[in-house]
Amino acid sequence: MNNILRGRAHVYGDNIDTDRIIPGKYTKTLDVQSLAEHVLEDLDPDFRSRMQRGDFVVAGDNFGCGSSREQAPVALQTAGVSAVVARYFARIFFRNAINIGLPVLEIPDHDIAQGDELEADLSSGWVYNRTTGKTYQAKPLPEVMLRILQAGGLVNYLREHKTF
Repeated sequence: MNNILRGRAHVYGDNIDTDRIIPGKYTKTLDVQSLAEHVLEDLDPDFRSRMQRGDFVVAGDNFGCGSSREQAPVALQTAGVSAVVARYFARIFFRNAINIGLPVLEIPDHDIAQGDELEADLSSGWVYNRTTGKTYQAKPLPEVMLRILQAGGLVNYLREHKTF
């Protein structure tokens, strides 16, 4: 995984639950591409047509609340989202994202707008808004979480460390 990410912001509000990220009716499959085809469709029907690989999903408070379905971060990652930036994450979404290798950056005071061009450094936790020139500092991830992201998720990390 590249530590420097670049892409456009797709901005949403507060309390985006996992059912808005990937509706439950689509979660009865192991086909991750099928999940990606329906990501955010109830919240933003045009997301998939605007989204380009490497873009960011940006939200307010409590992103990923609701059920603990792992399909939510999987759908975002498979769709090509490079990272999710939010003011605050629901803890289970946060950990599921790390476990599948999707970077999450918590920035309580961001004012990122739709379409802003972003650059993020996962190692340092900074996010630079290339559109406004503003820099944000995300809450730092523990070193072990950075290593899990570098490995591409928890399963790969455990394989690399011969834990199973």
